[in-house]
Amino acid sequence: MNRVHLMLLWHMHQPQYRDPSTGSYRMPWTRLHALKDYWGMVKLLEDVPGMRATFNVVPSLGAQLEEYAGGEFDEPAFRIAFAPAEALPPAERMALLVQAFQVNRENQIRRWPRFWELYRRVEDFGAAAAAAEFVQRDWRDLQVLSQLAWMDEEYLARDAVVSQLSRKGSHYTEEEKQQLRAKQLELLARVLPEYRRAAERGQIELSTTPYYHPILPLLCDSSVARVANPHTPPLEPPFRHPEDAREQLRRAREYHERVFGASPAGLWPSEGSVSEATLELAAGMGFRWFATDEGVLSRTLSVGFQRDAHGIPANAGQLYAPHAFRAGDATMTGFFRDHLISDLVGFVYSRMDQHAAAEDLHRRIRNIGEHVQTGKPATVSIILDGENAWEYYAGSGREFLREFYRRVAEDPDIRPLTASEAAAEAGDIEMHEHIHPGSWINANFDIWIGHAEDVRAWELLREAREFYAQAEKGQARESKEGAHNGAPLQRAYEALLAAQGSDWCWWFGPEHVSSQDDQFDALYRKHLSEVYSALDAPAPDALAEPIKGKPERALFVPPQSRITARIDGRETSYFEWLGAGIYAADRQAGSMHGRNYLLSEIQYGFDKDNLYVRVDPFAGALEDFEECEFRLRVAAPRGEELHVTASIEGGRVRGVVVEQGGVCLLHPEKSVEAAFRKILEVRIARELLLAAPAPAGGGQPPASEAAGHRRAISLGVTLWQGWLPVDILPAEGRLEIELGEEAFAWPT
Repeated sequence: MNRVHLMLLWHMHQPQYRDPSTGSYRMPWTRLHALKDYWGMVKLLEDVPGMRATFNVVPSLGAQLEEYAGGEFDEPAFRIAFAPAEALPPAERMALLVQAFQVNRENQIRRWPRFWELYRRVEDFGAAAAAAEFVQRDWRDLQVLSQLAWMDEEYLARDAVVSQLSRKGSHYTEEEKQQLRAKQLELLARVLPEYRRAAERGQIELSTTPYYHPILPLLCDSSVARVANPHTPPLEPPFRHPEDAREQLRRAREYHERVFGASPAGLWPSEGSVSEATLELAAGMGFRWFATDEGVLSRTLSVGFQRDAHGIPANAGQLYAPHAFRAGDATMTGFFRDHLISDLVGFVYSRMDQHAAAEDLHRRIRNIGEHVQTGKPATVSIILDGENAWEYYAGSGREFLREFYRRVAEDPDIRPLTASEAAAEAGDIEMHEHIHPGSWINANFDIWIGHAEDVRAWELLREAREFYAQAEKGQARESKEGAHNGAPLQRAYEALLAAQGSDWCWWFGPEHVSSQDDQFDALYRKHLSEVYSALDAPAPDALAEPIKGKPERALFVPPQSRITARIDGRETSYFEWLGAGIYAADRQAGSMHGRNYLLSEIQYGFDKDNLYVRVDPFAGALEDFEECEFRLRVAAPRGEELHVTASIEGGRVRGVVVEQGGVCLLHPEKSVEAAFRKILEVRIARELLLAAPAPAGGGQPPASEAAGHRRAISLGVTLWQGWLPVDILPAEGRLEIELGEEAFAWPT
């Protein structure tokens, strides 16, 4: 049998979940995976001293772990999980019901009978009915069990406090809940030091990724997407900022050196995305190796890797070897993952008995050594996420990993090596002058720029980048004159780099869907809005509109009659808005998936000369807002879009600005009125939206007016605070309002 060098790389990554404007973590996944996976995955290697592996830690993940380790973090999900059960307000109880069950049903809920019982009650009767029936004991048990479900296996088995709580299973006390909280903080503080210890004893190598996990080839030049796949829709003009790609790499090296005490030799480029430009950047900064998928190697060499009946690929000698690439004045060594075997670990073995799965994986690696004879060791690269697979395995897959590691360490024909060791031990490495641009998915970049939603996200990023560049030039001029304040620019650039992360576009388009799509969408636009806010400028209205095309559940009732409203910011009488059209979003009393909603519904209606719009916030939702803005965007049947901005101060309208076609109207008070007390009421004159009034006595408008008319007006309402959008109705951006006498609106 030929010797096999096994290069196993675990990629550890979560996007930056912290809201740039509030500092609050919008989603809890960094903390939860740190508890269940990040510490335990590297700690497990101590049980098998002969095993070696490479761990890739994304700097933006590491920075979040440091903040969690310090204990001074703001995460609503964490606060709700450990708050006194009797003090939870209704909205937070509903949020808990959502958060608690966002786990694997079979492996993280059924494990505790009481957790399963609570889950079934919510499933059978619905969240609202279950919440009405839950007593304090139910809420407290749900809080504790939802957190135990994410605790590391070693803590569950051996820690005195956590194992006792796990065995108890129900009837938890507030004191026990606080004990679990303390254990979570203890475990969070142990994660990064464990990686450094494992690296210092030589059992693992630590590699890095560009700081915020961007798709580097697209940062350098988004046109490379059409080199990888000519059918990818174009982004025009392209996004071209190789200086940002360099900065993402520079920050990654700097972070790695500070936290782990050594420079990283290797790079897992985000999503395995490579191009000649990015390799040249990385090599020039001192990186010596990179890794990506076999699909990229297949396209580079114009060969196939189809498997035979034994699972051995064609051209196996090429796949099971590192390759060298000329990158400017330097070279980099590339590892290409066995796609089939890596996916077996990620998606298939979780459905098998764990010992049988470990045996099968070990057998497949030995099979490669038995069938691939090239006169030098076969380097088998297995590369996959180090956290996402384990919730599908019983016991977080620890028995599978322990058994597989033991088999490999005891096999004299398999030598587990870190990536740098595998490169050094490979012998002669074939040199190449070019590499095909692509990622680990289909050897192209379509996941991140292949759909209209992706392209829209890149357009917004490009516009924010251009705005930043103009501000940067302005500061350069000020610096020459002696004035200099770099803090706003630094804050803006940080937000810009965070918005370049790959995770946002992962969820745009049809390929991936989650229950938190709206959260990822909103957080992406938050990062971009922060670019403008940091530079003391209002963010474009476009950043208030969702990118992800997922309509919000809502009650919609078209107008039943014409209306005339008194613009005073309150419901003057029951009859004032009777017959108006209604758009009422189903927002679960103002909270869903940890997001706080502020706007409840829109009402609208017409008389002969005016459009009336009413916006209802949730009761008490704006009490803490000393200042805010309502922005209405109305796309008229003809003419240019109308923007109405009502500035609220001290609970009243301070001023109204009206823009049409980008031009501010000097005296809008005759055409637009707005008032706010408990509700916002707005009147917009017909003359701003239609070129001429309907002929007296009815009948048809002039042909010149009718030409080109649509039969609808689109309306969107956004609430802004501190120059950032905080809520929007409808969630998908616009409400279509039909025109015509039959719709109790202006004739068309």
